[in-house]
Amino acid sequence: MFKPFSHYKTILKEAIIQNISSLLHIYLKTNIYSNTLISYTIYIMEKKACIAMVPSPGLSHLIPLVEFAKELVLQNHNLHVTFLIPTLGSPTPSTKALLNTLPPNMDFTILPQANMPDLPESIETATKMKLIVKNSIPFLHEALKSLTSQTHLIALVFGIFSTDAHYLAKQFNLLSYAFYASGATILSFCLSLPKLDKTTSNEFFSDLIKTVSVPGCVNPFQVKDLPTPVLRERSSETYKSFLDVCQTLSLVDGVIVNTFMDLEPNVIRTLQEKDGPCVYPIGPIIQTKSSREINGSMCMTWLDNQSPNSVLFVSFGSGGTLSHDQLNELAFGLELSGHKFLWVMRAPNKFAGSAYFIGQNVDPLEYLPNGFFDRTKGQGLVVPSWAPQIEVLGHKSIGGFLSHCGWNSTLESVVNGVPMIAWPLFGEQRMNAIILIDELKVAVRPIVDESDIVKREEVANVVKRVMEGEEGLEMRKRMQELSDAAAAALSEHGSSMRALSGLSTEIAKHLSGM
Repeated sequence: MFKPFSHYKTILKEAIIQNISSLLHIYLKTNIYSNTLISYTIYIMEKKACIAMVPSPGLSHLIPLVEFAKELVLQNHNLHVTFLIPTLGSPTPSTKALLNTLPPNMDFTILPQANMPDLPESIETATKMKLIVKNSIPFLHEALKSLTSQTHLIALVFGIFSTDAHYLAKQFNLLSYAFYASGATILSFCLSLPKLDKTTSNEFFSDLIKTVSVPGCVNPFQVKDLPTPVLRERSSETYKSFLDVCQTLSLVDGVIVNTFMDLEPNVIRTLQEKDGPCVYPIGPIIQTKSSREINGSMCMTWLDNQSPNSVLFVSFGSGGTLSHDQLNELAFGLELSGHKFLWVMRAPNKFAGSAYFIGQNVDPLEYLPNGFFDRTKGQGLVVPSWAPQIEVLGHKSIGGFLSHCGWNSTLESVVNGVPMIAWPLFGEQRMNAIILIDELKVAVRPIVDESDIVKREEVANVVKRVMEGEEGLEMRKRMQELSDAAAAALSEHGSSMRALSGLSTEIAKHLSGM
């Protein structure tokens, strides 16, 4: 007796997901449905399975999402990934270079420029990112509509400040995943913020020395170290925008977080045990090779001529800037330390994230103190705006990393076993610094004076603490242990690979239900 066509259709879809050659087995066992099944096979194969990914604006959010997508398609060879990229203007050269190196099973669409109101230069970076995405929703809707007609669109994965896309996922009946490019500790705080907002007074976050407990963390955080948007008035667009992000996180099908079990074990376990979205710790996901060559050969040639562990790498990420006064003090402090340094420098600006979206069109080296190049000749190398950070941190001559504590840079330092000087600028970077210093004990942080400036003597002091003596050696030893743990997490049966496999299984289940 023949079984209904739906039975064979289900088997066929499973066969397509698992192994195309097994279709022959189905055809050999069917008679009356064979022609229909062949037609259905052609239909399924022509409409490839696809996942759309919407990064938060900015290179530092795009990089880990691209690297995650590469890992995901290795788990699901029949998947195709399309990046739908909100923008406020033309992509930066670094963004173009990254997108132009995507493998064949990935492509991208740059969405039309968002129509934005005039925004003050001082607007928070997180708020600006969310507004860019919010104003790109009509373009995103059309892009998803087009993808739906051309592919089997299964899921929508979006960055933390692209959470407005979640509602489009539900509209198109897609799985909805948030990609959290920061760590589990910050995620835990974000998931707890809606309750904190309801149970505390409007003045709660104005007391900067008050402490806040984060689920899964042994030690509380002082209010002053919480993400920047939380410190604004609750009636402000900045606070309300960030709260909306945190509220939406509880509605998604899952949160993919760029961390690993040995880095944040208590927080990850707490997140996975509590009610809420599934949490998949799949990190550390970092680039294995820089996407641009600019300044590369100069940096690497210079490093090749230095002794092992002798150079301090100084970089404030893809868009961080210092005030002119602070830039001068940093320059004098590096000189005063007597240690070798490689400094990726940007022109000064009073707004810490000023270069995050559009870069700079001025020569930053013109802002260095008079005579600095002559006095530090042989001691340091200063390069404008960009250097191949992946390759630099992996070089044997690097002994320390002065960083803004963005999560990408933090993970890159961990993977390469490089101790850090924590110099947070904005966003969640202060919380990252606290984790590195107090929890992991792999970093030191300079003390700021009453005018919120790190003086040159303090710069020299923290450089020596990392680059010299027992304290520096202990930090380097602990970083190497974390580096080994990171490699283990990404091994075939490691914790992060198991999490990625679990996510792939959930996606495959949805695909088989088409």
